[in-house]
Amino acid sequence: MFSFRTTPLEDQTDKALLHGQVACFCTQNCWDTFRGRYMYQLFAERGNLKEVFKPRSSELTPGTNHIELESTAQLAGLSAVVVEIQDVGSRYFNFTKDVFRLMSMLSSMGDGAPALYVADHINPAGRFVEGSIAQEDNREDFTPKIAHRHGLTLGELCLLYYNEIGARFPLHIISAQASASTTHLLPWTIAPASDIPGMFTSLMYSGGGLWNNTSITPAIGTSRPYEYIGAPFIKPTMDNLPVPEGVLMRNCTFTPAAGRYEGQQCFGYQIMLLPGYEYHSLLHTMQLMRYFAGRYSQFEVYADCYRKLSDPVMAEYISGELSTEELREHIKTEEQKWIRKAKRFCLYDDQPIRMK
Repeated sequence: MFSFRTTPLEDQTDKALLHGQVACFCTQNCWDTFRGRYMYQLFAERGNLKEVFKPRSSELTPGTNHIELESTAQLAGLSAVVVEIQDVGSRYFNFTKDVFRLMSMLSSMGDGAPALYVADHINPAGRFVEGSIAQEDNREDFTPKIAHRHGLTLGELCLLYYNEIGARFPLHIISAQASASTTHLLPWTIAPASDIPGMFTSLMYSGGGLWNNTSITPAIGTSRPYEYIGAPFIKPTMDNLPVPEGVLMRNCTFTPAAGRYEGQQCFGYQIMLLPGYEYHSLLHTMQLMRYFAGRYSQFEVYADCYRKLSDPVMAEYISGELSTEELREHIKTEEQKWIRKAKRFCLYDDQPIRMK
């Protein structure tokens, strides 16, 4: 059973929400700006809050994070699980993968599963799409068959995944437009995660997230992750550096406080986006990886990066087996394929689109 609801969470009259045992699966983005409370406090005030599943570490922490949920035993006896996080537009995002893991656990519970309610949010990366649909036989766990930058909201993604896994538990999506609270703040005002701190980060994450699984760091453990990239072995030069239209790059240094190269000085580049241009982060990242692979023997692409890519054609490009034009044509075809699929799960008037 699926429903799309256009009234706010607090106005829902389902018995499961009013009188049942409720668990909340959330991040700091479940803050209600008009009532000055977090979403789970609604159920605490009603007296039926059973559990809060939230990130295991601080809201702002030098490393990356996950939402804690260990087993289906923690979901037994619940009437409803309410989800509210801020997705960032890429299939790599930890907290969104945690939501898919939750949905898989609910699906495994059969008739004993509680209902799932998702308080939707606007996608800060917008409706633009990048890349290809994840391949069935080589993708990360709890990752549906979606593009690298998917152009959907969390609610739409949950509807897609619900169909993909053949789930039977009740799924209810509460529109991102139902409450003024979800449109009052820009979606990056409260950082979705420690490594997604600002308004440009989500635009760089669909490609930049791949650096986490290479010997180059995307400056995790600094204040500007994914805008900066580098490593101790890089010797920055602008010679033949791939720089697309609408992008500026400069030599820079940084010292991460966490993650790869913690406490070590890294040399590299800052990627700067000019106003009014569309930035295809995935394509640019592929070009940069090809560039670094040809210049530095220390540059490595780890197996987990290829699982994130989940695309053998892109893997061939990094290793020098394809031209950039062949890569562009592959990405164009795959994006068109994804858009046709994504439209079936859209809950709002605007649609996912390719960049010009």
